[in-house]
Amino acid sequence: MDANALRAMQAPYKDKYKNDPDAAVITLKAHGTLDESKIACKVETGRALAIAGLHPATGGSGAELCSGDMLLEALVACAGVTLKAVATALAIPLKSGTVRAEGDLDFRGTLGVDKEAPVGFREIRLSFDLDTDATEEQIASLIKLTERYCVIFQTLNKPPKLGLVVNRV
Repeated sequence: MDANALRAMQAPYKDKYKNDPDAAVITLKAHGTLDESKIACKVETGRALAIAGLHPATGGSGAELCSGDMLLEALVACAGVTLKAVATALAIPLKSGTVRAEGDLDFRGTLGVDKEAPVGFREIRLSFDLDTDATEEQIASLIKLTERYCVIFQTLNKPPKLGLVVNRV
């Protein structure tokens, strides 16, 4: 896809959202079912069923997906798609590329071993290895815009208001 095709594809959406800002607010949803026989949650991904369980560092078998890995995978996917879209829109040639995310967890926090240890990632690093003939200025623009428009990056960078509700069934 080239820049013109991308613009043509997105133009009706941009016009709609400019004229009707409320139409741009979409609620994304995820659904999971608790596994009855083990410590796991079956998550419907829209394409397949993902079964998440405990990380081996907390006693898990490693047979199920780790939700921390899934978070990093979502960041890689979003950043990769965003980078590719920005490169396309700006006609920045990319021969190939790799996106990596890694994050540091202190499992003392999630296991309640140390009340001072954080629960969750204390640092996440995102990196791109790009094979491109783009100038340094183009690459800087590409990264700046990827960071700005990547939904997962921005959500992690500026956390939204978060709520939790329990419903009895």
